[in-house]
Amino acid sequence: MDNPADHALASWLAVLPLGVAYSGGADSTALLHAAARRWPGQVHALHVHHGLQRAADDFEAHCAAACAALGVPLHVGRVDARHAPGESPEDAARRARYATLAELARQQGLQHVVLAQHADDQVETLLIALSRGAGVDGLAGMPSRMERHGVVFHRPLLDLHAEALREWIAAAGIPHVDDPSNADLRYTRNRIRRLVLPALAEALPQYRETFARSARNAARASRLLAEAAAGDLADAGSPPRLAALRALPRERLANLLRHWLKSEHGVVPSEAQLEQLLDQIAACSTRGHRIRIKVASGRVEREGDTLHWYNASPLP
Repeated sequence: MDNPADHALASWLAVLPLGVAYSGGADSTALLHAAARRWPGQVHALHVHHGLQRAADDFEAHCAAACAALGVPLHVGRVDARHAPGESPEDAARRARYATLAELARQQGLQHVVLAQHADDQVETLLIALSRGAGVDGLAGMPSRMERHGVVFHRPLLDLHAEALREWIAAAGIPHVDDPSNADLRYTRNRIRRLVLPALAEALPQYRETFARSARNAARASRLLAEAAAGDLADAGSPPRLAALRALPRERLANLLRHWLKSEHGVVPSEAQLEQLLDQIAACSTRGHRIRIKVASGRVEREGDTLHWYNASPLP
């Protein structure tokens, strides 16, 4: 039985040397075996020790033994991924993981890292986005390529089903770790995996393919909206001039404001914050009209004829 990851990598243009995010689980094990076989001597395994459970030390030991058997160097980064009060533990762990993977890659002079996320992960991501009322950016799901912290991350397995990877691992008798946290139903992704996906498979057998098509369509729409917003922002200036903002229709202005805040300041306003900002801009017909609205971790303020965002403490 062939490793499905072999076929996925065969049609993927790699930039070598290459990092592989390796947790020791079934999916990343299949990816590491395929990468090491395809590009011998050009692959580095990158492992994140989260420090969230006792088994983390055992995971690291397993990864070290597996990489030694494959002749692949292993680089380990330790991180405290505990979440702050009110913060999603899944989001906190994800941010810490990407930052650590990027740091490990940079330390080894690697510009590209591959991730083992597959079609089932994509479906889970889309369902989480839907549950949060996400717009087209969220409904675009996980991109096949993205850049974070100066490193390019790739997902060459997004068209593969998790079952195909697990079947190969079992048939080949390759050892891997099972993270006990994956069975913890306190986490949204685990509830979707355990409770929702089996029902989807029964009701809509082709849901992975149709969800992937929807994600691609949303990604196209997201790119078009971003291009339109970039053009409007270029006309409005940076910081954007209120006169130019007020000349735009409301939805086009909303698109510009989201793009401005995300691209230039790395923040995303809530729907309520965005609606409040839109209302204030619409009402800003006099020089003395004040705008000071909390957005994400800072605030948007009017200064003269322009808008500014400041990373500051919340408004009193």
